Amino acid sequence: MEDILKKIIQFRDDRDWGKFHNPKDLAISISLEANELLENFQWKNNEEAIQKNIENIKDEIADVMIYSLLFADRIGINMEEAILNKLEKNNKKYPISKSFGSNKKYTEF
Repeated sequence: MEDILKKIIQFRDDRDWGKFHNPKDLAISISLEANELLENFQWKNNEEAIQKNIENIKDEIADVMIYSLLFADRIGINMEEAILNKLEKNNKKYPISKSFGSNKKYTEF
């Protein structure tokens, strides 16, 4: 992940865009890109959306990840550590014995 982050930061810095990348605007950008990802599925079933829009879906999920990594970097979050910590928390909330094959939220167990 470090190599990818370095390339993203280099791309940003080569264009002098860092001055625009404050936490608020990066958070907004994450949301906007996530909505652009969602737009690929509007009025279609999963299979149709993926078949018709796979290239755009790849681009939009990449944008979500790029802005997420820039956001994390800007406020000092180590993403690998954050992901591993979140997985650990989710493992406690969703033990296999209660959550296997279920789509219920942990508060419904």
